[in-house]
Amino acid sequence: MEKRPFATKDQLEAIAEQFPTPFHLYDEAGIRRNMEALRDAFSWNEGYKEYFAVKATPNPFLIKILQEYGCGCDCSSYTELMLSDACGVRGHDIMFSSNETPAADYVLADKLGAIINLDDITHIDFLEQTIGSIPETISCRYNPGGLFEISNGIMDNPGDAKYGMTTEQLYEAFRILKQKGAKHFGIHAFLCSNTVTNDYYPKLAEVLFKLAVDLQRETGAHISFINLSGGIGIPYEPGQEPNDIRVIGEGVRRVYEDVLVPAGMGDVALYTELGRFMLGPYGCLVTRAIHEKHIHKDYVGVDACAVNLMRPAIYGAYHHITVAGKEDVPCDHVYDVVGGLCENSDKFAVDRALPEVVPGDLLVIHDTGAHGHSMGYNYNGKLRSAEVLLREDGSAQLIRRAETPADYFATLDCFDDYSYLAHKPERI
Repeated sequence: MEKRPFATKDQLEAIAEQFPTPFHLYDEAGIRRNMEALRDAFSWNEGYKEYFAVKATPNPFLIKILQEYGCGCDCSSYTELMLSDACGVRGHDIMFSSNETPAADYVLADKLGAIINLDDITHIDFLEQTIGSIPETISCRYNPGGLFEISNGIMDNPGDAKYGMTTEQLYEAFRILKQKGAKHFGIHAFLCSNTVTNDYYPKLAEVLFKLAVDLQRETGAHISFINLSGGIGIPYEPGQEPNDIRVIGEGVRRVYEDVLVPAGMGDVALYTELGRFMLGPYGCLVTRAIHEKHIHKDYVGVDACAVNLMRPAIYGAYHHITVAGKEDVPCDHVYDVVGGLCENSDKFAVDRALPEVVPGDLLVIHDTGAHGHSMGYNYNGKLRSAEVLLREDGSAQLIRRAETPADYFATLDCFDDYSYLAHKPERI
């Protein structure tokens, strides 16, 4: 598939006049179209609900857009629970899935009425001791171990993952939870990340549906929902074809009717917890070329760095780059596109063919709408960028301001000698 920015050069320059680069830009129209497609793909399941993975893009303005379509929140921490609550997402519209969970997190999840998804069998006693009881609605995370395969090969290795319960533990957990008063049970599994195939969800569904039938028969626990979690990915590289969510939904429907319906479990609700698929392609990092360097290689230096997008630095992940206004110019130059951190891994691209780039050019780094801004940090004292929403009417709305030095120094505000730093928004 061809990758082109969802905003024109003129639009980007106009936004940059309001909100200096670098900034993350999100496409409201694209987000809404994608949400409608997901909703339609699973409309055949009466209880279907998407729990947006807050960790992917924890911005209340974006969460509120998804909420318009009935989305809940998949939370994994105390602060994500706080954000969900602030957006008006409470009760069973929250799925709380966490591991090595602090007691305070369970307390808040229970206070908000969230569905708690237990990562380990030992967490049963820990939860009961923490909140004083076992909720009537509860979920358990499953890890089958081994390798997860589909027809075209190995997808991932759940056996190496730290998450979830073994098969034997899951059966025992259901029996224990039922004895402790749980009435409505859910199963959750996340076995592969960023799959670009229409086959992953149907295969996962088959595994979980067969497990659910046997679990209900063997333990007597009433399984109310099955959470397929995340894993549906996006095509980061131009040559990849995107997933077709409608094909995926139809594949899951066929398995549902083949496995659950004959077992008398046609009332089981299906949940998903998508993050990357929901927002990834509908966000980009906009940065300006500020330097060029010609030594053993040719470099383009930009005003963004791994603080703004760490995936290429820590994973070697590919993110496509477009030079705004030069979309149709031949890519006849080869550059490393780099940021200003004191780390050689601070590279958005290595040996990337691009049109000639000169200082002042705007570069669009694609597919940063999920796990982009949210993974930011402050190494070298670098500050995280603003987030901006490109509205359907073409206007630009600031949805998170850029950090200031005062933000960076805020945790020193309790010390007399340094508190003044936390109150200086601009550079000294």
